[in-house]
Amino acid sequence: MRRLWRGDRGPRGDAPAVLARDLHKSYQGVPAVRGVDLDVRQGETFGFLGPNGAGKTTTIAMLCTLARPDSGRVEIAGYDAVHDPHQVRRRLGLVFQESTLDAELTAAENLRFHADLYALPKPLVPERVASMLELVGLTGRRDDLVATFSGGMRRRLEIARGLLHRPRVLFLDEPTVGLDPQTRTEMWEHLGSIGRQESTTVFLTTHYLEEAERCDRIAIIDAGRIIAQGSPAELKSVVGADRIALRTGDDERAVRVLRERFDLAATSGDDGVRVRVADGARFVPVLCSGLDVPIYEVGVTRPSLDEVFLHYTGRAIRDSPAVEEAS
Repeated sequence: MRRLWRGDRGPRGDAPAVLARDLHKSYQGVPAVRGVDLDVRQGETFGFLGPNGAGKTTTIAMLCTLARPDSGRVEIAGYDAVHDPHQVRRRLGLVFQESTLDAELTAAENLRFHADLYALPKPLVPERVASMLELVGLTGRRDDLVATFSGGMRRRLEIARGLLHRPRVLFLDEPTVGLDPQTRTEMWEHLGSIGRQESTTVFLTTHYLEEAERCDRIAIIDAGRIIAQGSPAELKSVVGADRIALRTGDDERAVRVLRERFDLAATSGDDGVRVRVADGARFVPVLCSGLDVPIYEVGVTRPSLDEVFLHYTGRAIRDSPAVEEAS
């Protein structure tokens, strides 16, 4: 049997792990995706963000050969998703938001069943199952029924299953939704191990912007179009200045001084004085020496991905439910 899952796992030449060009998709005449372009490099962790109904689900369905584009091109590791879907699927791992494990099978049995679906050579299956269970910290539960697993353990097992056939790209749809913060942190530690040990590109959607901060690069989609793309630092630089929050003995006078003496567009409200500057930490000593009103409290906040998302979409990502509606 030809060992496609192992010997042919590398991309063709220096092809991107994921390439999309001018993708379009409509449902019953309503556009869901309108000209999406993506370049995801080999081995990077790529976050795909967007408000509810933005087109994330439809885009990922086209990337994973689950939906055919109306027009445009998709390549995974150099293989065309429309003309060579079998080769593309060999190079994909996919973890859905909803669990698809068989709860009446053990962890090892779930993995062996997946190995059969991908026609992994039988002599190699035991070692591969063992190594994947070790990677996600489930070796001691290999023979336990999935029905006895916690939500976090099930997610880890699904990631192990998605990696069993050594895909070039692992797609994760909201991989930590519904998990408590500690379990989410543990999940990201496992994802970091995957990147180092498996050399797999991770493409994920998330509504937790603290998780998006861990990505090498991010793309934001809204109304079916990519409206921003870059590293977290690059995207936050667009928002620009740090935010300084002040509580003073005379907020109105503080605002006037900031405007007249420092030429800054300060505002005041119930929560105190707010002003943006290029380097908040460097400006605070200047502010304290030049503001002739009592200062009771001062804080500096760097730009966040929440602000980036709001800047580009006009809404906060958490205003959208974690489960995207049909898009």
